[in-house]
Amino acid sequence: MKMPRTVVVTGGANGIGKELSIQYAHKGYNVIIADIDVQGFEKIKTDVDEERVCFIKTDVSKISDIEKMLKYAVSKFDSLDILINNAGISTWKSPYELTVDEWDDVIHTNLRSVMFASREAAKIMRKSKSGGKIINIASTRATMSEPNSEAYAATKGGILALTHALAASFSEDKIQVNAISPGWIETGSYDQLRKKDHDQHLSKRVGKPSDIAKACFYLSDEDNDFVTGTNIVVDGGMTRKMIYEE
Repeated sequence: MKMPRTVVVTGGANGIGKELSIQYAHKGYNVIIADIDVQGFEKIKTDVDEERVCFIKTDVSKISDIEKMLKYAVSKFDSLDILINNAGISTWKSPYELTVDEWDDVIHTNLRSVMFASREAAKIMRKSKSGGKIINIASTRATMSEPNSEAYAATKGGILALTHALAASFSEDKIQVNAISPGWIETGSYDQLRKKDHDQHLSKRVGKPSDIAKACFYLSDEDNDFVTGTNIVVDGGMTRKMIYEE
């Protein structure tokens, strides 16, 4: 009997990460939810098989927490097949006022964590004949911006560059590394959105966390060993739509 695959989802207790955790669990994966939000996990527990889904309190800005997270995954399920680097924070503040500490907090949480979580996961994955999959959640804000988003934009742009660099470095170990760039993904009250919100998209609707899950399943499929070093934009065509007012 084939053993279930194991996936670690950072920031897996809320938002997009919550949807990823639940959907991977429903498809029979072993799921490690790594998050600082214990209460968020408590809300998920009723929707999943607790035998297959575990939580470890993790602050990904701390390298020691990252190392502990991955050791826990292996000790719990004796494998690590997929890492989804999803955890992230944002600070919307004028570049004239942004402090060094605030900048560093976003960089360490959003970008540095991707580098070192990927490295530690790869150390485990390379021991497997089948290698592994690493998926980094970036953003369309890597290539387009609003004012006062410098720290967040820098991390998401960095994730895109880091993704193809890691794909090259890990290629000999059969580890594929890819990124997904969500656009507007509504994690709150979807039914409160307006028609003009949906009409900003070529798809004629705002995105849902399940749209990101679909892309993750494609990239993490065992048979998908040819796609690596790429970035999949999941934004309903929003970044390709002309915005001239009539």
